[in-house]
Amino acid sequence: MKFADVAATSTKLAATSSRRAKAETIAGLLRAAEADEVEPLVGMLVGSPRQGRIGVGWATLSGLRADAAEPTVTIAEIDRLLDELQTTTGAGSVERRQQRLAETFARLTEPEGRLVWGLLTGELRQGALGGVTLEAVIAASGAPADQVRRAAMLLGDLGTAARLALHGTPEELMAVDLTIFRPVLPMLASSATDVGDALAKTGPAAVEHKLDGARVQVHRRGDEVRIFTRNLNEVTDRLERVVHASLALDATEFVLDGEALGLDADGRPRAFQDTMSSFGADGGGVGGLDATFFDLLMLNGRSLLDVPLGERRALLAELVGAAHVRGVETDDPAVAADVLADSLALGHEGVVVKALDSAYDAGRRGGSWRKVKPVRTLDLVVIGVEWGHGRRTGKLSNLHLAALDPDGTFGDAGGFVMVGKTFKGMTDELLAWQTEALSALALDPAAVAAGRGVVMVRPELVVEIALDGVQSSRKYPGGVALRFARVRGYRPDKNAADADHISTVRAMLPGVTADPDTSPAP
Repeated sequence: MKFADVAATSTKLAATSSRRAKAETIAGLLRAAEADEVEPLVGMLVGSPRQGRIGVGWATLSGLRADAAEPTVTIAEIDRLLDELQTTTGAGSVERRQQRLAETFARLTEPEGRLVWGLLTGELRQGALGGVTLEAVIAASGAPADQVRRAAMLLGDLGTAARLALHGTPEELMAVDLTIFRPVLPMLASSATDVGDALAKTGPAAVEHKLDGARVQVHRRGDEVRIFTRNLNEVTDRLERVVHASLALDATEFVLDGEALGLDADGRPRAFQDTMSSFGADGGGVGGLDATFFDLLMLNGRSLLDVPLGERRALLAELVGAAHVRGVETDDPAVAADVLADSLALGHEGVVVKALDSAYDAGRRGGSWRKVKPVRTLDLVVIGVEWGHGRRTGKLSNLHLAALDPDGTFGDAGGFVMVGKTFKGMTDELLAWQTEALSALALDPAAVAAGRGVVMVRPELVVEIALDGVQSSRKYPGGVALRFARVRGYRPDKNAADADHISTVRAMLPGVTADPDTSPAP
């Protein structure tokens, strides 16, 4: 397949606001692709090449021009280019990368060059996030939707799932299951207003403390332990204490789902920003993180994904003992309220109410799990920042915050919609780090050099924001604005696609209800 076909599709997607129309466009392209083209094609469509982050910066790309008269480059050639760029390292690598890019750009038409630029910089805005592309795969393949979704979640790779759905056998697709050392996207919780509301939706449930740490998935086979984040990045070397604790458990093969967090001498959680600071560094030593577990996905070779939660909890408690999250099984709102009060008294966020008959629905935010958090928080993406004044002169201070809006309901398709600003809750240390990190993400380096005004940045950093609520607003296109927003800490364990959806923010308005299925998978 010609790469020009992908570029033309990308242009069409960017000009289309309808989610259904986007999925139909992508499905047509997938049907025309050969089996070995599907995986790289899916990565290109969602703006996340199968090679991962390539590490080519704006400076390397700035002098390149794509003005070939006719398209000649194939998908396979672009895929090989990305392979070469990723593996070109060491002395002289910058020059070799530039030379290889110059050779390729000389053969690209302008739309093709624009797409390659977007893939390498992470600035591809065409509204083809994973959910839309997943719908396209289902439509193009004709395979049962639940089987395609399950395969994508268990493989942690939409491209591989697409290849199986389009060119594999039904038996191969159905055979996809949890595999040790291959992380799966975590099951997520929708929100509830209180424990009574949550229990009314779940029925008999486990009411468990909601911990304020970093979500981790721990895999062990024999003497090998590997730990992954909610966005499937491996962080084993950062969590030495969790590795040692996992090796001490009385089983040789398992997959655990839990939360890594720091505790003080009294067993209370350390400040959220301290936990995330430890998570971003070497996790050994007294300042490291421990893990508390709330689910068991595999035990001694047996996948437990389809086993009811009540049975999984019993097996988990037997395996991890005191490392099992605190909670009770009940359908009584008064009992659930006592658990919530206990959780808050210990310094945790609230509770998660989980239906006892629920399977582990990897990668989904459905109604079987409901979180109740009296302190409202949102995970938002930084899309801009303003230079500070007074004691903050020389520091990037006031954050421009946006929610996920993949369908372009309130703004550009495939992007984010601004919901507020904040400069509150930042320590001097955080300001210094933030200034360096956001300067590196600036869309216009001249705005950084100027040292004043607004610096627009690539939407990559996720920050957890505490707020008192939201209010209707004509100032922002989403029609909603944050009230008394303050920074709790950055989330290195999350990608921009993990941010809260604009529908979740709008659901905080009186009389508005969020649709759980519009929230992003992890």
